[in-house]
Amino acid sequence: MNEVRNRRTRSGPSRRRGSPYPINPLRRLLFGYPTATTQADHTRLTKLVALPVFASDAISSSTYATQEVMLVLGAAGLWLTHPELYRTLPVAIACGVAALLAIVVVSYWQTIHAYPSGGGSYIVSKDNLGPFPGLVAAAALLMDYVLTVAVSIAAGVQNLLDMPIASRWSDSQVPVCIIAIALLCFANLRGLRESGTVFAGPTYMFIVLAAVMIATGLVGPIFGLQLHTGTVTRELPPYAYTASDHLSVFAIVAVVLKAFASGCAAMTGTEAVSNGIPAFRRPESRNAAITLTVMAVILGALFIGFASLAARLGVVYGHHGSYTSPAVIEQISGAVFGRGSALYYLMQFSTAGILVLAANTAFADFPRLAAILSRDRYMPRQLANKGDKLVFSNGIALLACAAVVLIVGFHGSVDRLIPLYAVGVFTAFTLSQSGMVRHWLRERGPHWLTKAMVNGFGALCTGIVLAVISIEKFHAGAWVVVVVVSALIAGFSAIYRHYAFVRNKLSIGAGVPTPHSGAHTVLVLIPSLHRGVFPAIYYARRLSPDCRAIHIELEPNDTQRLVQEWEANMGDEMPLVVLPSPFRSLIGPLMAYLDQVQIELPDNLVTVVLPEFVSTKWWHSFLHNANGPLVKLYLSQRPGVVLVNVRYFIGEPEQA
Repeated sequence: MNEVRNRRTRSGPSRRRGSPYPINPLRRLLFGYPTATTQADHTRLTKLVALPVFASDAISSSTYATQEVMLVLGAAGLWLTHPELYRTLPVAIACGVAALLAIVVVSYWQTIHAYPSGGGSYIVSKDNLGPFPGLVAAAALLMDYVLTVAVSIAAGVQNLLDMPIASRWSDSQVPVCIIAIALLCFANLRGLRESGTVFAGPTYMFIVLAAVMIATGLVGPIFGLQLHTGTVTRELPPYAYTASDHLSVFAIVAVVLKAFASGCAAMTGTEAVSNGIPAFRRPESRNAAITLTVMAVILGALFIGFASLAARLGVVYGHHGSYTSPAVIEQISGAVFGRGSALYYLMQFSTAGILVLAANTAFADFPRLAAILSRDRYMPRQLANKGDKLVFSNGIALLACAAVVLIVGFHGSVDRLIPLYAVGVFTAFTLSQSGMVRHWLRERGPHWLTKAMVNGFGALCTGIVLAVISIEKFHAGAWVVVVVVSALIAGFSAIYRHYAFVRNKLSIGAGVPTPHSGAHTVLVLIPSLHRGVFPAIYYARRLSPDCRAIHIELEPNDTQRLVQEWEANMGDEMPLVVLPSPFRSLIGPLMAYLDQVQIELPDNLVTVVLPEFVSTKWWHSFLHNANGPLVKLYLSQRPGVVLVNVRYFIGEPEQA
């Protein structure tokens, strides 16, 4: 009979839908039924769902990366002084970034198969280069994930508000960004698989519409299709650029390097797949490698296609003060589909959608990396805890809060956030590939020399790009990343030292501590005499014969009545000690009396019993004094004192 009942419990609807234990209805409505630990494999992602979860960041970055390239070229005035160069440089820069992307993807392909447990750059750097390089990679990636959320959300909202029908809300960018972050946070708290399923539609719709737009814009004119070039911005106000009649070769090279550094923002998110390998279905490494390759092909094709269209149409993008050109993708889609057409609005909504949802990549990887750091004792251990839906809920909430701070601090401006971008991710790229070189040299194995050369070439290329980005963007805001990463590393070290100290103190290697051999003194806090304090009094008398009732005299006029009630009800069973408090302090007299007790009885263990009632209605707590938490806060920091909370439930049957 028991066997049948157990089988029914395991396969019944409560087990399938979630926990058999009572769940708060509001929590169930918001987050759904909890997922059992045994169902972890069912939450893993197929390649079709994993692509929008882990690749939407990289794919969407092709939109604002193209825009940042055009911003640098436009600010230099090349569209006036060197128009032919202006029409060829975007394509050349996009092809250069795509070539670098191919190198990085080949290197990460090897990382995925060498480290199938995930962790990406942090694990590779720590295992092969040492703890400090690993922490540098981890700090750089955490910063990059926060920037991914901020930049993606800001770019998506900017693209959305650039549409004519949304112009009235153009000054509401920051509130809209915060709402989008909150919605993404909520979706991820419901579970990784659920969020991936929701985001798959907008991601694939963007890819299809972008491919149609690129093909139509590049091939359509060959067959006589007329583009709506009148919607393209072809000039800027005189104050929005710093052009001269002639730029030297050195100046042009500097502009190209700066544009290339900005275009490398398209590669952010490339490492996300290698960090999240455990989230894939088996075989994890193979599925992750295929997803990484598909992502790279789509990203490279879109970036080159967008850059080619922008160059062919002669798109000019820039901003100065309150003036900002429409987003580059908005100008391109207006020229190809016609501003106001159904395809134009579909493209705008899908672009905004994937840019907003691209932040989901960071929501998938930031909590996982934070959990790995937590298990290594470099971050608070709460970040390694999984919530009801088998996701790292604390890490998700931490990422959302950090992204909101960036959005508010930089007023939701994409162009102000972009200079902070790419430094962190290329730092992680370089350290990871350098670590893989050390890995192959140490492990050897089949074709180890070829693999080491591939990773070594990748490390060299990303290292050079990192140097270019750092120099070109340092004064534009990249120094902030250096400061934040340094602060994070210092924080990691402090947390690790604390955990090492605690572990050393709590270790039983030196033997089990001897039990307390002294006497026991119990103090019961009595605010007034009523039915609710008697359970605490009875409990205290069971602990020790040395029991004392403590009353802190906040209102002297009530003391005489309390003394009379105490004598009438308790008599000599327990002494009542009244502590005067002329300044109406609850904590000061109590701490002074504890000092006195511990000095007089140094070998005694002191227990403070705190009676506290609990009402059946949550809002009743706002109608009563909340001194209990204050007492707990202070006594929790005091050595040699044990705090016991005896609760009395109002409205519940009294306990004997």
